[in-house]
Amino acid sequence: MLTKFITLIDAFNERISNAVAWLTALMVLTMFGIVVLRYGFSIGSIAFQESITYMHGLIFMLAIAHTLKINGHVRVDILYQRFGAQGKAWVNLLGACFLLLPVCAFIFAISWAYVATSWSYYEGSREAGGIDAVFLLKSLIPLMAGLLFLQGLSEALKSICVLKGKSDGR
Repeated sequence: MLTKFITLIDAFNERISNAVAWLTALMVLTMFGIVVLRYGFSIGSIAFQESITYMHGLIFMLAIAHTLKINGHVRVDILYQRFGAQGKAWVNLLGACFLLLPVCAFIFAISWAYVATSWSYYEGSREAGGIDAVFLLKSLIPLMAGLLFLQGLSEALKSICVLKGKSDGR
């Protein structure tokens, strides 16, 4: 049961990460198009330029949970690297329970009113000709917190499995 829950969370964040990877390629092509249009044809578009900001936000906010899953986040390894599997599991479990999960819950809770206000008047771009979907961009904040919370829960459960002697938590 526990391993199915861990696998479900991991697979969910993996799928989101795969979709975001394609968005990265689209962002590069869009930026190339902006440069070619601006310097080759003297054509500019605020919406086209703002789309880079939207894609950039999507990439970072939606891929952050996958970064935790693959252990790609920044970690001060002064002591951690010297620990065995049990020691690392304790550090990961305590870090998740006392830092990661509470911070994710806080970000989710504190951003809710901010995002709801933005949705209440369908906040748009401040620039003429910009993308009128700032409310969607702001919605990434609680979504990111939720995805990171789920992945943090998965990592904490994996640590519990290691501490119980079930190898890597699967």
